[in-house]
Amino acid sequence: MTTRTLIGTTQQFTIGKIVCLARNYAEHARELGNETPAAPVLFMKPASSVIGDGDTVCIPSFSQECHYEVELAVLIGQQCRTVPAERALEYVAGYGVAIDMTLRDVQSQLKAKGLPWEIAKGFDTACPLSDFVPASQVADPHALNLKLAVNGGGRQDGSSSDMIHRIPQIVAHISAIFTLEPGDVILTGTPAGVGQVSAGDVMTAEISTVGRLTISVA
Repeated sequence: MTTRTLIGTTQQFTIGKIVCLARNYAEHARELGNETPAAPVLFMKPASSVIGDGDTVCIPSFSQECHYEVELAVLIGQQCRTVPAERALEYVAGYGVAIDMTLRDVQSQLKAKGLPWEIAKGFDTACPLSDFVPASQVADPHALNLKLAVNGGGRQDGSSSDMIHRIPQIVAHISAIFTLEPGDVILTGTPAGVGQVSAGDVMTAEISTVGRLTISVA
């Protein structure tokens, strides 16, 4: 059972399902040669993929190309079903930092066959995730700077203002498909600049006013 704290409170949440958005930043979609989607493109990671600050991503032996993707994580605080966009932020308990680790070679092979690609996204250690700052402490979740460095060298530097689908619309869209529960997490997509890491690398992900993660690779 994996838990995360709401910083500055006594609240702890057991992490449930992790719903992720693909291609939610136009520049990232372009760098991978994908079309910009009209509606959110969703996939999921299991709670068993979550690790924390100071932990290690273990690249599976069946992949030779593991990529990082820094993302703003949204923590759901109460049951959320078919919620209109104008009320969606009422259900958000906090914001955190995540790295969506992706086995790009495995993903590409599966996509080419028209198969689901959760294998490339849901392996053990595939979801480094910080604790969460209360939503009330983030004045505008669409005005945050997202950065990721590998071995001290900057790789990603973007803004949540570039999201194609904004958080209220994302929560409304997902909750119309399946119920979101307290402890569920939404990963909202990554800006451009994704790339490969190898064993021995150290990643540092940071989102302004939200938090920071330092993760090694093995």
